[in-house]
Amino acid sequence: MTAVSRPTRAVFSASLIAGLLCTVAACGAEPARSTSAHSRTTWQEPASYTYTLHSSEGERTLIGAFRITVRDGAVVRTVGLDDSGRQVAKDIPDAVPTMGELLEELEQARRDDADAAEAQYAADGHPVRISLDWEKDAIDDEALYVISAYRPADSPGPS
Repeated sequence: MTAVSRPTRAVFSASLIAGLLCTVAACGAEPARSTSAHSRTTWQEPASYTYTLHSSEGERTLIGAFRITVRDGAVVRTVGLDDSGRQVAKDIPDAVPTMGELLEELEQARRDDADAAEAQYAADGHPVRISLDWEKDAIDDEALYVISAYRPADSPGPS
């Protein structure tokens, strides 16, 4: 029998556990690919779809979780999924964007040379995460949009 020191065994065990945790955390997650600061997706926004948006960071008007319905390129229904989302949906429903408008905000941040303007996309090309920071040293000018449960109107289930 080969003798293995306790530190070696501990490192191996910790590596194994970390690998398993990473694998489990990835289960059920939408496959996403990251893009460089200036690459664009080839995804075409459909005229009608639904999606869930979790908007956070900074002192922005749009903070909260929302279930959004888009028809003919415009938001027609917004359901707030948390207290902040319900307040926004009630007081300023026009502040809730389509995914196309989120991508326009990303492109505008890139044109304005924001310090960070990054996105991740699902395999079909729709955005799943948009992170913006106009000035790295400024406080509360960041935005983070996490998109999930996207379903085109003609699709049978969420993707």
